[in-house]
Amino acid sequence: MSKPYVLGIDIGGTNTVFGIVDARGHVLASSSIKTAKHHNFDDYIAELHAEIMKLLEANEAVDKIQGIGIGAPNANYYTGEIVDAPNLPWSGTLPIASKVSAAFKGIPVAVTNDANAAALGEMTYGAARGMRDFIMITLGTGVGSGIVINGQLVYGHDGFAGELGHVIRKPNNGRICGCGRTGCLEAYCSATGVARTAREFLETRTDPSSLRQLEIENITSKDVYEAAATGDKMAKEIFEYTGKMLGDAFADFVAFSSPQAIVLFGGLARSGEMLLKPLREEFEKALMPVFRGKTKIILSELKESDAAVLGASALGWEAKYRAEVPISSVPTVAEVPASDDSKEA
Repeated sequence: MSKPYVLGIDIGGTNTVFGIVDARGHVLASSSIKTAKHHNFDDYIAELHAEIMKLLEANEAVDKIQGIGIGAPNANYYTGEIVDAPNLPWSGTLPIASKVSAAFKGIPVAVTNDANAAALGEMTYGAARGMRDFIMITLGTGVGSGIVINGQLVYGHDGFAGELGHVIRKPNNGRICGCGRTGCLEAYCSATGVARTAREFLETRTDPSSLRQLEIENITSKDVYEAAATGDKMAKEIFEYTGKMLGDAFADFVAFSSPQAIVLFGGLARSGEMLLKPLREEFEKALMPVFRGKTKIILSELKESDAAVLGASALGWEAKYRAEVPISSVPTVAEVPASDDSKEA
């Protein structure tokens, strides 16, 4: 029997990345297209199909794809649709699962949002492998999250559960968030939030900082990191402020699901101890006594270049199994690739 593969597709505001993945999490090959090239959604689907077919033909995998997983902003696992995603060039409700499945002659397709896909990838191939209870936090332009309880992603009744980046941390006079509310965690602890904190510190304080040499409106989290790495006192305080707020928020998250770990992924998570030290210290301090010492805060083990495709591909295995067996018999996504691994070993 030929070796089975799945396709992982990650749809971002700038690029759509896709790859062929085996059951052990090895990315056989990957490529990408520009998401915003086509203003017509059907034209986008046509190019996506054409470019994926080229990749499959080049790797002799045309007839070996068993399932397709798609991670995308505002994607709904239950309906297979993308709904009013602000960073994509198409508005309204997009039936992405049915369109892609039809283009690939009925191959089963499953979709979820990008943070949930990252959680699936981590549970299947990364730092959370073997865990049945954990929370994935992505620290990038925004703050995304995927909640896994008893080996299952939490989707809620409508498919949109798990927006931990939009819990309110500053209820009074908080920053305006991209979601339209004020005081959200994302407005403070994303890469964008770090840059906003830097601007606030520079505008309200008079102490010296190398950040004052930069155009204040153009400061990025990377600028703050580089300044902190050279010992800049204000830049280090910005990371301490961010880490403490994350630690407080994580302590609240633990109270409702008691996870084995909180897994961090994304550019901001790579800031090292200048973020992780204040985060972990505040986290342990803020926890209810019954939870102290039980939940680890760890970094993702997925290669950044492969993470988006791997996360989506984990959903592809679930799509494969759901198409093959009755819904009551479908294993959790944590068990799917492990089953395939055992067959190949």
